[in-house]
Amino acid sequence: MTTLTKADRLRDMVRPAVEACRVSLWGVEFYQQGRRSVLRIYIDTEQGVSVDQCADVSRQVSALLDVEDPIAGEYTLEVSSPGWDRPLFTLEQCALYIGDEISVRLLAPVQGRRRFKGVLTGVADGHLEMNVDNQPVSIAFVQVDKAHRVAD
Repeated sequence: MTTLTKADRLRDMVRPAVEACRVSLWGVEFYQQGRRSVLRIYIDTEQGVSVDQCADVSRQVSALLDVEDPIAGEYTLEVSSPGWDRPLFTLEQCALYIGDEISVRLLAPVQGRRRFKGVLTGVADGHLEMNVDNQPVSIAFVQVDKAHRVAD
């Protein structure tokens, strides 16, 4: 059984509000920094994302969070496009960028390292297949803490 993180629970909670604004929910990050927290929501569309769309989502999600009150204490809500160097939250998202350079930070070391940067060559059986320093590397996605596309 997989335990949901706070970011996972918040993602599930805000998804309907985000999609009501006719945009896709790309991902959610949640950071606690002392008594303050940051909830960062990434939205996307095939045409990209406008400032007005970010503002609409921010209003919708703020209203939802005011009612549900899932975050203790003060927090900052940020809504933005994932951008060119977009964070990658799922294997399915990673598969969209096969052939591109990505950067991965792991929860625990693999081959004595926690950080890998290289070309994503494939996604199979729950693993990222990468070419790092001209060497093939296979990383179980469950070990990934953060991944993002590297901007050219």
